[in-house]
Amino acid sequence: MTSKKKIAVFASGFGSNLQAILDYQSASKPNGEVVLVFSNNKAAYALERAKRHKIKTACFSPSDFAGREEYDKQIVKMLDCEDIDLVVLAGYMLLLGKHVIECYRNRIINIHPALLPSFKGTHGIKDALEYGVKITGVTVHFVDEGLDSGPIIIQETVTVSQDETLESLEEKIHRVEHAIYPLAVDYFCSGRLKISGRKVIITT
Repeated sequence: MTSKKKIAVFASGFGSNLQAILDYQSASKPNGEVVLVFSNNKAAYALERAKRHKIKTACFSPSDFAGREEYDKQIVKMLDCEDIDLVVLAGYMLLLGKHVIECYRNRIINIHPALLPSFKGTHGIKDALEYGVKITGVTVHFVDEGLDSGPIIIQETVTVSQDETLESLEEKIHRVEHAIYPLAVDYFCSGRLKISGRKVIITT
């Protein structure tokens, strides 16, 4: 029997996508298991969520090190020590360093609250609303050295109503995030994702 893939979730804040992944894994027979939750923010509620589920946690920030290179090396050391197969970014508010991406290439995924390549960056929901789009959505993608630029795994659309507010759109976006991110994680852990250039093929 194939052993489950080991997952590390990186989160800087509330951790609602972490909770969605944990809920999905509790309700199904997943091929992966979250074994580590890491944060650069000691006040992140995601760490409390992990502790409630008896998941190992780690927390340190770039300010704890002489430079960003040392910080990145410590991240890789941490992941290697836990034999991590997949890194899931769930509201992790720092860009990963080149060293981390090189060591875990095609094994890091991220979720973005817009339909990439539109509205990259940290304000995807607000930027889409202010631009006046009629349709926005959510993107799950592999992480590369660029900003929100890696191959796309899943996208789901969200309709923007004429009286939409930032708060109401955020609620819609988060509902979709919580539905599709656990699926993308499970696809990876099931060996169903194949990267061909910029395309990600989901096999049956």
